[in-house]
Amino acid sequence: MSNKITIRLPDGRRQTFEGREAWTLRHLVNAGPAGITTLEQPAPRWSHYVFKLRRAGLIISTDRESHSGPYPGSHGRYRLETPVTIVSEDAA
Repeated sequence: MSNKITIRLPDGRRQTFEGREAWTLRHLVNAGPAGITTLEQPAPRWSHYVFKLRRAGLIISTDRESHSGPYPGSHGRYRLETPVTIVSEDAA
């Protein structure tokens, strides 16, 4: 089974994403206004998949957040700002 998601944009256009871009978009939609971080949903190359979704025209904001622990630093919280409606999805 493939990993595919089709969304409808506010202007009525549809876009289909496959693979890791579909996976990332699904997580962004499910996170809603709270957004999501790689600490909450670990996966390689999050920033690259977000980059590809942005390049496809979706607006995704990134807020920097500090974290403590054995390796203190900061991470990004990604939020999907483009209102979308999921038309169909085929999750692996």
